[in-house]
Amino acid sequence: MDNLLENFKQFLKIEKNASPLTIRHYERDIQQFWRFIDESAIAIQQINHVHLRQFLGLLKEHAYARTTVARKLSAVRVFLRYLKRENILQNNTWEVISTPKKEKKLPKFLYVDEVLDLLDAPAKGSPLGYRDRAILELFYATGMRVREMADLHLRSMSWEEGSLRVKGKGSKERVVPVGRYALQALARYLEKARPLLVGKTGEETGALFLNRLGGPLSDRGMRRLVRKYGLKAAVSQSVSPHVLRHSFASHLLNAGADLRTVQELLGHVSISTTQIYTHITREELKRTYQKTHPRA
Repeated sequence: MDNLLENFKQFLKIEKNASPLTIRHYERDIQQFWRFIDESAIAIQQINHVHLRQFLGLLKEHAYARTTVARKLSAVRVFLRYLKRENILQNNTWEVISTPKKEKKLPKFLYVDEVLDLLDAPAKGSPLGYRDRAILELFYATGMRVREMADLHLRSMSWEEGSLRVKGKGSKERVVPVGRYALQALARYLEKARPLLVGKTGEETGALFLNRLGGPLSDRGMRRLVRKYGLKAAVSQSVSPHVLRHSFASHLLNAGADLRTVQELLGHVSISTTQIYTHITREELKRTYQKTHPRA
């Protein structure tokens, strides 16, 4: 199994151009499936739709969320297709297994006044305060994913165009415009804070955002600081980079932005992924109607 999995990971990396994070998720899900196959004493060549249904039943017994089950099923399917391609599997009856319907959950987002309170939460005048304000402003101004933000390099920024070159899922690049408030916060950070953080080690990493020791700030560190400022600003819900991404998209649509434009800015491959935000705008319209119309 170890050799098969290593070959499969190389297939994902080279042929599918999958990110290291995606490969780790695939590996974890497939290892879980393989434990089930091994414990059930099923020969690899005999895997079929019955075994896949049994695996899904096991996941249901362990009360996995539908979205998690759908993700695991997707990973296993890709793995089984790879085995079929390599002539290790002789059948593909497992293709008939349908993906569980996902629960429709509206993305969590902040109202504009909550975002403004959040952006104003970092301490003024300190290096880390300048850094954190720049990070929060950029999350809200661009709708970037946290991994995309952590991967930003000094050369990612184009000051002439006021934009960032962002490497998204599948290493796909896109250019994202940056608003003037975020540009100002970023300029202050680069002038007044980053040189001090670099000076702690004397080594230049090239990463745009640095931690307190002068190394690249990780995505985990970014999640932690966003959550910290959400608590400090007394925002009504738990705040994460993804909540800021949702807020970015829903505020654009509420202000009349085109759905295709928002899709491009978010880096969504399919517009159906972006359409979830139209439900938020409808809910906002209904809430405003109920609140303001005299006969609502």
